Amino acid sequence: MVAVFVVFAGVALALPAQDDCAHKPQVMVLGTYHMANPGRDIYNMQVDDVRSPKRQQELVQLAEVLAKYAPTKIAIEADPDGTRIPAAYKDYLAGKHELSQNEIEQIGFRLGKQLGHKELYPIDVEGEFPMERVMDYAKAKDRSPELEKLMGTVGQIVAKEDEYVKAHTVLQSLVYMNSPQSVAEGNNFYIQLASFGQAGDYAGPDLLTDWYGRNIRIYSNMVKLIGGPTERILVIYGAGHLGWLQENVKMSSNLCLRTLSEFAPGPSPGKE
Repeated sequence: MVAVFVVFAGVALALPAQDDCAHKPQVMVLGTYHMANPGRDIYNMQVDDVRSPKRQQELVQLAEVLAKYAPTKIAIEADPDGTRIPAAYKDYLAGKHELSQNEIEQIGFRLGKQLGHKELYPIDVEGEFPMERVMDYAKAKDRSPELEKLMGTVGQIVAKEDEYVKAHTVLQSLVYMNSPQSVAEGNNFYIQLASFGQAGDYAGPDLLTDWYGRNIRIYSNMVKLIGGPTERILVIYGAGHLGWLQENVKMSSNLCLRTLSEFAPGPSPGKE
């Protein structure tokens, strides 16, 4: 099951000084919005076509910024056992494939070719997100209005993200979506879901358990890509996974977490 929301994450993280990364593998988790408008989430952003000349120029700018990080491997939100993405990337390198709207291609394929990478690394894992069970619990306990109010805040956040993307470049939008404040807003939603449960029916906590389980498995797949201390992994994923994957990296004393804002020019775009 895909991430239920576009912009949610875990907790705001204190980043290490750059010197702390000198002898450790580095990981940047780039949380993105779904550029192809797949409509698979409860709340979906309705973004413009990234294949327009304006957005294509902006994606070139984003690739130039990500190239400063100089990733040695690019991990993507795709099935490790699938064949479609690897085949499409091979064709793209050969000049036989036109980029689709999907962020895997618009960001991952573009950057991979620019850096001379022969392959990208799918690390996704399917998982459950049993929101219906939480809704049933809330109804049984006369807490539906409380849950609806919480869900309403989610819709408001997605609407703000939607408006931000419309008014800013792709780079600015991703710096915004990867900011500690955006991460914290998503964490607030998730942690409040934990209250929808009790002995005999831990609906909310069980949902969080399933969601964490999926993300720690994704993290496990990512860690397997690390071949030594000079490795620099770029993880391109829907922003719903952002804080969870960042936190997993942060908890490991063997890794160094990097962020997009470290490499973006000028001040980070703020919330508006």
